[in-house]
Amino acid sequence: MTEPTTLYQKFGGEEAIAKVVDYFYDLVLADDTVNHFFEHTDMEKQRRHQTKFISYALGGPNQYTGQSMAKVHTGMNLQPVHFDAIVKHLHDALAHFGVNESDIETALAKVGSLREDILYK
Repeated sequence: MTEPTTLYQKFGGEEAIAKVVDYFYDLVLADDTVNHFFEHTDMEKQRRHQTKFISYALGGPNQYTGQSMAKVHTGMNLQPVHFDAIVKHLHDALAHFGVNESDIETALAKVGSLREDILYK
């Protein structure tokens, strides 16, 4: 049996990532720092969309059909405190499902690379 070659495979594929995303949004929606950004969001659609995006970001198939990060976040004027809260919740969700810290850091580095496309739009 070969070792998984991507974090997507290592984490268990899209089904496992969907569970992480569900838990992640539970954390996000409980956080007054960022939950207001989702007041008028179809969360079921958002969870599906985010699962595909994170799956792709972790080396899975590219099923992400959304707009660019800059376009999606235009008009939100996200600040570092918001971005950092989201990253913390993603860290905590991955840790909750037993992902080791070095893999979490790798995943969060991919998310961090999007920072400039998301902030201050």
